[in-house]
Amino acid sequence: MNGHVKSMSFQQFMEKATTFLSLLLVMAVDSSRTVAAGGNQQCGNSLLQTLKLTRLVQKESVDLIKTYKASQGEMSELICKVFVNNVPDPNISGLEPSERLMSVYTHLQDFFPHLKRVYEQQTDLQSPTSPLLTDLSSVNASSRNLAALINDFYQCLFPNLPVPEPAGGPTTLPPPQNVFQQKVYGCVVLKTYKELLSNVSRELRTLKSKVCRRRTQMNTLF
Repeated sequence: MNGHVKSMSFQQFMEKATTFLSLLLVMAVDSSRTVAAGGNQQCGNSLLQTLKLTRLVQKESVDLIKTYKASQGEMSELICKVFVNNVPDPNISGLEPSERLMSVYTHLQDFFPHLKRVYEQQTDLQSPTSPLLTDLSSVNASSRNLAALINDFYQCLFPNLPVPEPAGGPTTLPPPQNVFQQKVYGCVVLKTYKELLSNVSRELRTLKSKVCRRRTQMNTLF
């Protein structure tokens, strides 16, 4: 009898232990889902903010080119078609999503010295109240905010990878230019930068459809 009671007690103990372990496992899975969902929501919000600001800077760059051409006088269309060296490449590079997002960040950084140079040149050529100077300042500020958001988005998507740093070495700026060369340089920089922004917007939409969706699908497996 006592042996039967002990056997029953041991069996009940094992059943309770198994139930308890199952409950812990369910709680652990639910907890991981909650953390993952929170991470996905954070990255999703970061991506939406980045896309929204990218579209804003794109619009500003389109308006800026119109203002630039209007302020350059005669042959404004011609000066924008001249080839210029030392302007950064607007094309995104890299094979992996992390590499391409880092390329977006470093390309933006590459353009900042050129945008600054265009502003300095146009400050000498335009009146202090010129709308062009206001638009140049606005695009420069928005672009730096965009670079900061992309940096945050990179860290959110790839927390175990190194944080992207500005491209090594100084950006090559043109030597002293005459007035005509300055007008040409400014227009080419702004047109190329607009092209970069279009590529950035396309790249972010691709990341949205691939990386974020992949993370969501992986979380649903657990």
